[in-house]
Amino acid sequence: MQPFNIHILGCGSALPTKHHNPSSQIVEIRGKYFMIDCGEGTQTQVRRSKTSFSKLYAVFITHLHGDHVLGLIGMISTFGLQGRTAPLHVYAPEAYGELLQMELRMFCSTLDYPVHFHPIDTTRQEVIYEDRSLTVETIPLHHRMPCAGFLFKEKPGERHINPEMLHFHNVPRSQINNLRAGLDWVNEEGETISNDVLTTPPDPCRAYAYCSDTSYLPHLGQLLRELTPQHRLTLYHESTYGEDMHDKAEKYLHSTAREAALTAKAAEAQQLLLGHYSQRYMDEKILLKEAQEVFPHSSLTDEGMVVQL
Repeated sequence: MQPFNIHILGCGSALPTKHHNPSSQIVEIRGKYFMIDCGEGTQTQVRRSKTSFSKLYAVFITHLHGDHVLGLIGMISTFGLQGRTAPLHVYAPEAYGELLQMELRMFCSTLDYPVHFHPIDTTRQEVIYEDRSLTVETIPLHHRMPCAGFLFKEKPGERHINPEMLHFHNVPRSQINNLRAGLDWVNEEGETISNDVLTTPPDPCRAYAYCSDTSYLPHLGQLLRELTPQHRLTLYHESTYGEDMHDKAEKYLHSTAREAALTAKAAEAQQLLLGHYSQRYMDEKILLKEAQEVFPHSSLTDEGMVVQL
């Protein structure tokens, strides 16, 4: 099975603490690296994680609160100092385009690589990136400013060759690519050997939904389930508060850990990752307990963690 890993670089909320960095993650899938959000200090966290700066293809920004974007221009500058030549793609709400261009002119006017900005519509669920191995879709969220989550969906892989059956039926190696693509084989006697006999199914497809700052959306779980009917879904959902601060969650359009768990349960997710903790919680175990009461397959994220999907 090809790698599909989530590198946690930061899982704190707006106010910095000694325990957590602002929001940022790297999604590693089939040798490609994509960053989601880029709060202050993210580039230092990248170095600590031992992931590769040079392999980072794109950055996806959920919304324009500082704890999700203020680290980006510094990282772009560092890429220039390292001699990067490959383009960097930035997907973010449309309002960031003008500010990004100002930052580039002010701090990064001598870059030897292009930075391509792709505005996203935070009100629509749509595919914004696609290649041979995955798609990335926006997930409309509800926060104090335009905000969207991102859904990374793995495309089906090739079928697996059954060597023993190839040998038994004398299938030439020249047919392997056709068999992996799902084709049957016709032998010299004109007999059709079904692909199901010669191969086994591809690995199950995986999906990762990153739901950043948002109030609780009762329909979100169903939407995610509808978007990933054939995928094993892992959900990251903000869990800024516990039920003791439910009033603050409603006031500031955030979610509690229990509400994150309700979303994971409705989405029929394989696992739930909690994050974006308020600085009020010195011990996030209370958040974990409240989530696991609703959805047992819940876990806390922490800087340096690598989650294998």
